[in-house]
Amino acid sequence: MSSSLVVCEVDESLKEKLKKFRFRKETNNAAILMKIDMVKQLVILEEEYEDISLDDLREELPERQPRYIVYSYKYVHADGRVSYPLCFIFSSPMGCKPEQQMMYAGSKNRLVQAAELTKVFETRNADDLTEEWLKHQLAFFR
Repeated sequence: MSSSLVVCEVDESLKEKLKKFRFRKETNNAAILMKIDMVKQLVILEEEYEDISLDDLREELPERQPRYIVYSYKYVHADGRVSYPLCFIFSSPMGCKPEQQMMYAGSKNRLVQAAELTKVFETRNADDLTEEWLKHQLAFFR
């Protein structure tokens, strides 16, 4: 059964883009939205966003298709300190095709490793993707 699980490779140009994104100097919120090319079985860049809130990003997500997001977030702590965590978010909404869901779920770890990220979150409901939700997720890393 496990031999039928397809783990997709990560596009080389996407790996480079993720590396540059990790070391970006800008202090605004930004995102890289990624999808799987089902024919090539490859994780590819779908879109890049600068200065985007989670609310705006949520509007960019397809309603019934999974997506991977790397989000650079300007996090203002309660004590006034500012940090810029890089978050990996796997959005897999209800109503996705099972084959698609399995391909995305099976490929997630490879992409997380390629992006070298540690703050990894999942959501099954795009409506959950709010600043409050993200702060709650990040509280674990304090």
